[in-house]
Amino acid sequence: MSPRAPRRRIPVSLRRGPVAWHRQEPTWRDASPRLIDAALKRAQARPTGNWYVLGPSSAVRTDTGYGVTVEGTEIVAWRDAEGALVAGPGACPHLGAALAQAPVRCGTLVCPWHGLALTGAPFAGWNPCPAHDDGVLAWVRLDGHGREVPLEAPAVPDRPPAARSLAAVYTGTGACEPEDIVANRLDPWHGAWFHPYSFVDLTVLDDGADTDVLTVRVSFKVARRVVVPVTAEFTAPGPRTVVMRITEGEGRGSVVETHATPLGPGRDGRPRTRVTEAVIATSHRPGFTLARTAAPLLRPLVRRTAGRLWRDDLAYAERRWELRSTGRFPG
Repeated sequence: MSPRAPRRRIPVSLRRGPVAWHRQEPTWRDASPRLIDAALKRAQARPTGNWYVLGPSSAVRTDTGYGVTVEGTEIVAWRDAEGALVAGPGACPHLGAALAQAPVRCGTLVCPWHGLALTGAPFAGWNPCPAHDDGVLAWVRLDGHGREVPLEAPAVPDRPPAARSLAAVYTGTGACEPEDIVANRLDPWHGAWFHPYSFVDLTVLDDGADTDVLTVRVSFKVARRVVVPVTAEFTAPGPRTVVMRITEGEGRGSVVETHATPLGPGRDGRPRTRVTEAVIATSHRPGFTLARTAAPLLRPLVRRTAGRLWRDDLAYAERRWELRSTGRFPG
């Protein structure tokens, strides 16, 4: 008889018993404002090549314009006849009509006011912006705002291969600046306290002061006692991006990219920043192939989970901006 195949390790664990929220180990001593600020400053010193995330690649379509404001500048994006990403000013060069939802016909954007057609080539003072589609996110390069040495393409973080992963993208907007979003992500110590419905048993293994890599052991909460323990690393490759990568446990190799795009001030004068969070999940388990097949059903669930977390994290970021803008921020 052939030897029995070893059992595959079940990815979930049973906790001995739930710990009351207020009986967790406090993390405020470790979550040093100076430590978080130092990590933020290192991120802000890294180049972006003037690239900004516009939104999910799937949001830019072949039949209508996709509009977003970046640093107070209207941008419109669409797909040309070959499906390539095109981006440029979001105002028609004729009389300034908004092109955000202008129809696209055979790869040409048509102004709804008077029918002026834009193919993506320079025309009547309208000039395209460099654009990049990485398969998950759409990017635009704005040299006038970034004021850095331009790069040919954005520095897209390493991701699991598309053929072996499932990607979902969440977007949300907060009354804050990009640094407030990045600071939130560089503070993993708040996880189990601020998000007890999702995280438990969080321990920071390396605060990144020497390595520039925050390493965290944490369990994702599935049910009252059922959890999925993982080890994850947080890095900030640029001033508007934080990447979390699972290095041990279920989903090893999966990535969560958080990108912060400054939109400009709202009508109340407060800044607005759009969060675009890309979850690129992968797994070595055979059943993950079935999960990829069910991607259209799973993506809304992933976005809903991210949205619940960001409901709280945007409140964190907005509060941080409010304290900074009024000179009341500690440190």
